[in-house]
Amino acid sequence: MPSLFRFLSVIAIIGGLIYGAVYALANFVKPTPREMTINISQDKFQKK
Repeated sequence: MPSLFRFLSVIAIIGGLIYGAVYALANFVKPTPREMTINISQDKFQKK
């Protein structure tokens, strides 16, 4: 039984670290907006 508690504790700690990392990325990292240009060849517009 102690190994089950140890396993569940390790899983809970790993889950908490992952949750904290996702929270930190969502709240502290601000993306910089920029213009986007996509070139599309004319072959895709020609009817066959």
